[in-house]
Amino acid sequence: MKNKLFENIMQAIFLILGLIAVGFVLLISFYLIISGIPAILEIGVFKFLFSKSWAPTSPQENFGILPFILTSIYGTSGAVLIGLPIGFFSAVYLSKFAPKKIKLIAESAINLLAGIPSVVYGLVGMLVLVPLIKIIFSLPDGASLLAAILVLSLMILPSIIKVSINALEAVPKEYEYASLALGATETETVFKVSVKAAKSGIATAVVLGVCRVVGEAVAVIMVSGNVANMPSLFQSVRFLTSAVASEMAYSSGLHRNALFSIALVLFLFIMIINITLNFFIKRDRKG
Repeated sequence: MKNKLFENIMQAIFLILGLIAVGFVLLISFYLIISGIPAILEIGVFKFLFSKSWAPTSPQENFGILPFILTSIYGTSGAVLIGLPIGFFSAVYLSKFAPKKIKLIAESAINLLAGIPSVVYGLVGMLVLVPLIKIIFSLPDGASLLAAILVLSLMILPSIIKVSINALEAVPKEYEYASLALGATETETVFKVSVKAAKSGIATAVVLGVCRVVGEAVAVIMVSGNVANMPSLFQSVRFLTSAVASEMAYSSGLHRNALFSIALVLFLFIMIINITLNFFIKRDRKG
């Protein structure tokens, strides 16, 4: 009787916490919609989304965020293209091939990387990576899209590696033993059996990594130059997140409302990515 009562109480608590979480998401969504839509309508949807000029403080105000959108897309794609293969193969090695001592040391380092604040990544990138890019490519300034991509690719490694390792280690050993018994090599077993069985968990790791890249602001402000240029690999750029973070403090009027509109676009951008990736994850599970 007491156990049943305890279970009912815990279920009620979890239900309340879940409803609170959903409520906060809905509250944020409604607030962004209410705050962001008026500015988009006043500026014009096409002009806001596809104009290349962002000059909110000039006599002739311009509120085009196309450079921010493209920079966020290129930066996210570049970070994932670099970070995903490194994180995936690192996870495979650590979970299936690495000696125990190396695995323990590597996992400790990964946990440390996961706990480092983003401002520290940005500081190290600004003091080490940016000058290095400037020297290697003979640029007037190393703060660029390339610097942001490299910093972001490093930042997503811990989440990709940790979640992928957990997914690979959760695969039943019987699958691997059966594959080896049928004559497959250890490498074939890992990539054709273990990885295939853990693909939903690995896909979840990718989702977490992408979300961190899209939502990062502090680190990219410090290494990207934070200039509203059209994206170029060796040129200073500005992301959607850094546009909001860097200008909200001194904005007012239409300028401030436009920043809320950028936040709304960013919110929709993240939702589209999550929905798309989760669609493919669920389809693979059903398959």
